[in-house]
Amino acid sequence: MRIEDYALIGDMHTAALVGRDGSVDWLCLPRFDSGACFAALLDGPRAGRWLLAPVGQQVCTGRRYRDDTLILETTWDSAGGCVRVMDFMPPRGQAPDVIRIVEGVRGRVEMRTELMLRFDYGHVIPWVHHDGGQLAAVAGPDAAWLQGPAELCPDEEAHRTTATFTVCAGDRVPSVLTWQSSWLPRPDPVDAIESLNSTELLWKQWLECCRYDGGYGEAVRRSLLTLKALTYAPTGGIVAAPTASLPEQLGGPRNWDYRYSWLRDATFTLQALMRAGYEAEATAWRDWLLRAVAGSPADLQIMYTLDGCRRIPEWTVDWLSGYERSQPVRIGNAACGQFQIDVYGEVLDCLELAREAGLAPDEDAWDLQRVLMDYLEGAWKKPDNGLWEMRGPRRDFVHSKILAWVAADRMVSAVENHGRDGPVHRWRALRAEIHRDVCTRGYDPGRNTFTQYYGSTGLDAALLLIPRLGFLPLDDPRVAGTIEAVQRELVEDGFVLRYRPDAEDVDALPGTEGAFLACSFWLADALALLGRRQEAQRLFERLLALRNDVGLLSEEYDVTHHRQVGNFPQAYSHVSVINTAAVLADDGDNRTRRARHHPGQSVAGPEETGNSIRR
Repeated sequence: MRIEDYALIGDMHTAALVGRDGSVDWLCLPRFDSGACFAALLDGPRAGRWLLAPVGQQVCTGRRYRDDTLILETTWDSAGGCVRVMDFMPPRGQAPDVIRIVEGVRGRVEMRTELMLRFDYGHVIPWVHHDGGQLAAVAGPDAAWLQGPAELCPDEEAHRTTATFTVCAGDRVPSVLTWQSSWLPRPDPVDAIESLNSTELLWKQWLECCRYDGGYGEAVRRSLLTLKALTYAPTGGIVAAPTASLPEQLGGPRNWDYRYSWLRDATFTLQALMRAGYEAEATAWRDWLLRAVAGSPADLQIMYTLDGCRRIPEWTVDWLSGYERSQPVRIGNAACGQFQIDVYGEVLDCLELAREAGLAPDEDAWDLQRVLMDYLEGAWKKPDNGLWEMRGPRRDFVHSKILAWVAADRMVSAVENHGRDGPVHRWRALRAEIHRDVCTRGYDPGRNTFTQYYGSTGLDAALLLIPRLGFLPLDDPRVAGTIEAVQRELVEDGFVLRYRPDAEDVDALPGTEGAFLACSFWLADALALLGRRQEAQRLFERLLALRNDVGLLSEEYDVTHHRQVGNFPQAYSHVSVINTAAVLADDGDNRTRRARHHPGQSVAGPEETGNSIRR
């Protein structure tokens, strides 16, 4: 199956991927970053899956989400009739449930189900037995029960359980898979039809709160639903993606685990939630951020687990062959230990945005911000691993230095605009010093562009954020020059690469990667903000056309093979859909109003002429 052949279902604790062939090929229980009990996505059926499809049919006729919900409806037409399969995960009760209901549309259709539970990423085959009319499976800490429509037949040699049953027009035939910790009693069974109704109501009521009224409403709503589905409800943390080790290059080694929360996503995510009117979710995300980063500023990480844990050890799953033999399969993420200057700016930018948006203040937040800023004053000159988690040598990445400027700028804004206390004169001086340093050492006047790092000839798509962050005004020729350089050197088939991996051995990894979708949306934003609106709109609509049939986007796009690549679905891509739609919805007057100078810049000298267009 191609990556775009999957659809997402979830219960805001974890999520599953369902293929066009009716197979659940990825599911981690009980939460996003737990071990997978279905890992066929990364190896094939032997690593675990749950198939439900008409006998003899390989691919569905069509599928969609039921209205604005996360209930997947898959239609199968055959010579004997037509059925619809409804897949969903109801709101979490005693335990997680995956529910699949086969609905007869016309005629008679013979269905087949095959369950292959494999705990610990396909490694552990459970002991399976019948328990009170249900199939029960247990291995170590994991237990699961399947309540199905027909007598289940164990195939001990293949370590799978199968059944066939017939569905007639008007029938509704449910199957329910429930997980629980093995030392706890079996959860009470759920009613599949009642759960269908409650799940539909939950998603519809949530989306009724959406206040976005601009263009591209369908794409924005689906992206909001996806973002909500990737939120871990107990803490408000948002996973970058629910999958691990889907390759950035088919058959290559750039395979990472994205089931964690990245600080780099903070401001963009908060923007998207606030633009759509979701203050409660924005507040939960802000509060998760504050809890996660609390502690010594020297220990600030680029990512955390959903509950704020810091240790994310990386290891390889040698028994899995990888998606289309893309190896190694990695679980965990060693990048959590990297040093990245930009995360300080991203945190302080997000918290300033929260203040401007009117979120209820956290009284301890300002003390934390001052501690982070105190540390950054002495650390901003250090080389780092950069926004893209380079595994090569540390360098003076231009984007990182700009985010250090953002940190100082937002602290100045907090004092001048929100009455906070602090050494504002020192922060203004630091802001001006960083600005001069970047414009002197990170700018190539011969090519009229900023570069990836000091002394580099390469480019970085993160430079597209310069006007959005307010580092330079829109009419500064260096802004247009940098955007044109990115278009000239980093664009392939109209889409934007993060950087050239083969240039200057910048990331110390073999192979290459696809076009990074979030960066492509950034280019659309930059073009729109420069007044090149038609060009921006054309790019945005090309990006929307990359979505699969149910509106989902992965991390990257392979322009050679015309396929989605990278982890899927990607929160960063869907956050970008929302934000770019909002940028395009603004008319010229709004754009001008938002492109204001930061307070206090007149004392910083002529070099520091930033403006803020992000609010």
